[in-house]
Amino acid sequence: MLARRMVARRVVGRTVVRTAVVGGVAYGVGHHMATKSAQQQQMDAQQDAQIADLQQQQQNMQQPVYQQAAYPPPQAAVPAPSGGMTDEAIAQLKKLGELHEAGTLTDTEFETAKQKILGS
Repeated sequence: MLARRMVARRVVGRTVVRTAVVGGVAYGVGHHMATKSAQQQQMDAQQDAQIADLQQQQQNMQQPVYQQAAYPPPQAAVPAPSGGMTDEAIAQLKKLGELHEAGTLTDTEFETAKQKILGS
């Protein structure tokens, strides 16, 4: 009987030890996984923050900075009056026309004087 009790104690002892070992290993693995998961989440959060910072820097670099000039923008040049004749030039041309019609000026003299008045 004593032998039976000892054998029974060994079996029970082995079962208890096995259960303790399995439980301890399971606890250790679970604790390790939880710690590793928390560390991974922290690293992911840091990487996300770094990526967001880099994206913000790139956006700031891509946006052109326009500075207002201290001087006004150039304006269109005022065109010189075209084809505009002064009253004096018109009066001279009328006088030339009258002299040409009266026969005082030849065609060549009239054209030469007219070109001088017109400036071409």
